[in-house]
Amino acid sequence: MTSHASASASPSVSASASPPNDADAPATASAVSTDAMLEDLRTLVEIESPSRDLDALAASAEAVATVIENRLGGQAVLNVNAGGTHVHWVAGGEPRVLVLGHHDTVFPLGTLARRPFAVVDGRATGPGVFDMLGGLVQAVHGLATLDERDRSGVEILVTADEEVGSFSSRAFIEERARACGAVLVFEGAADGGALKNARKGCGAFQVSITGRASHAGLEPEAGVNALVEAAHQVLDIAALSRPELGTTVTPTVASAGTLENVVPAEATVVVDVRVESAEEKERVEAAFAALTSHVEGARITVEGSIARPPMPESAAAELLSIARQLMPGIEATAVGGGSDGNLTAAVGVPTLDGLGAVGGGAHADHEYVVVDAMAERAHLAAGLVKAIQHAPRA
Repeated sequence: MTSHASASASPSVSASASPPNDADAPATASAVSTDAMLEDLRTLVEIESPSRDLDALAASAEAVATVIENRLGGQAVLNVNAGGTHVHWVAGGEPRVLVLGHHDTVFPLGTLARRPFAVVDGRATGPGVFDMLGGLVQAVHGLATLDERDRSGVEILVTADEEVGSFSSRAFIEERARACGAVLVFEGAADGGALKNARKGCGAFQVSITGRASHAGLEPEAGVNALVEAAHQVLDIAALSRPELGTTVTPTVASAGTLENVVPAEATVVVDVRVESAEEKERVEAAFAALTSHVEGARITVEGSIARPPMPESAAAELLSIARQLMPGIEATAVGGGSDGNLTAAVGVPTLDGLGAVGGGAHADHEYVVVDAMAERAHLAAGLVKAIQHAPRA
């Protein structure tokens, strides 16, 4: 088994990973092989990696590190953290570009048995194949086509907690993005293979209501009905949406009560929020902080925030221009979902997203990757890295 370096729980430790020795690196660059990419993709998919399962994520990180080392040489650093095991590989030289992705998936253990990796009719399928293991494989194989000079300054960071908010990896992501000065995010492409040049900010809130239980038949008036209060709150919260400004505020999960003859003493409402601007982020967060009760005696507490700031089109403009020179006619679009690209754009680092696999069905059973597009996307990754390497640095 390949031996990987390890780091302490402090993210900054792995930032000092040593550059690969000449003996560790492949002697020459190679052409992209779709068969080899599918081989590596199978390896990663067949090691299930649900978010928050630390043992599964550790095994997955080992596999990701092995793929990187086998294709690029050097040694990957495994950063064991409260959110899982992150993988960091450094080519050496002055940092110039961060290749960013994640290896955690939304699928629970056992999904693979029901939906094993397969390649049928030009599509690769399996849990996590599109979001975003396919993109990771393409990035690595694209970099493998470059010689050592053009890989100098490249860093790869593959985190273990993107699907659940990137809380343990955020500081490290931001640190390496600032150090490198350009970020390429290998999340799956948008419809039709389009790149993603803007993302909404996103977050979640939980509104908890405390009332007072009583017998629903004998003395309902003695209780404080948390469910009735929750109903009021759902209407108030939904009214915060401003679709004309790109803001959606959507109550998604609610719970209340214990038995049919008991006035409910507790209730919770979970809310998904998406915004396009910093101003809307501030407005919505302030509105949640200002929620007040309608039912006398009910108490309200609010937790949560819009943790991923919006990614504006301006963050991607420079890198998108390079991509369009390399692949004329490629489209770009704004999307509602968030990624770690939101975090790097928010700290002022040029960021281009959606460079990963062409396909669809993220988070769904019909998730797939278009096999014929894999080599083209790997070459796009290589071309972007090379162009960034040779561009003057401000």
